[in-house]
This record gives sequence, C-alpha cells and structure tokens, in this order.
Amino acid sequence: QVQLVESGGGLVQAGGSLRLSCVVSGSDNFSIVVLGWYRQAPGKQRELVATITRVGSTNYVDSVKGRFTISRDNAKNTVSLQMNSLKPEDTAVYFCNAWKPTRNYWGQGTQVTVSS
Repeated sequence: QVQLVESGGGLVQAGGSLRLSCVVSGSDNFSIVVLGWYRQAPGKQRELVATITRVGSTNYVDSVKGRFTISRDNAKNTVSLQMNSLKPEDTAVYFCNAWKPTRNYWGQGTQVTVSS
C-alpha cells in the first residue's frame, strides 16, 4: 500500500504563486515509478498537470509549461509542484498521484483557487 498526503493549496490572486507538496509513504513506496500531479475543475474531467519519473524525466500539459515545475526528492519521498504566474483557469482540486505498473494511487486532493 501507498499513502499520499498533499499540502499547500489555497487562495491566490492571478499572477501569484503556490507550492504544492505531497508526502509518499507506505510499504510499496519503493515500487513507485512515476509521481505526478493531476487536477479537476468543477464540471470537468481530471487532467494530467505534470509527471516526473524516478530518474527525473518530466512531462507537462501544454497549458502549464513555463509556469509550473515538478520536482521530487527520493530521499524524503516527496513530490512538489511549484506553480508560478497562476491564472484563474488553474483553479481546481489538485491531486497527487503515484503510479506503478499494477496500481495507481491518489491523494485526497488540495484546493487551489486563483482569483482574477
């Protein structure tokens, strides 16, 4: 099993910054291949925001490229998402994700609200 606990969401004005963090714990922690962040806005499907592999390869959805940065600390078992130049359309619940070939794990989500 793997547990994911997010923190760092909140309310920010457009143009501002937030940093999300996720602590990954559990007996299957060593088998996680990819960590990532997803988001879900009201009335919309959950979408991928950014992923990072165990060796540091990253992937971003086009709408956040150049504004968001994903990072992971394998020693501390954490994954973070630095979000700069936030826009109202970034408003969503952000979920931490841990993936291995046989299982997908999700955190409980943290709300990010960007006011115009």
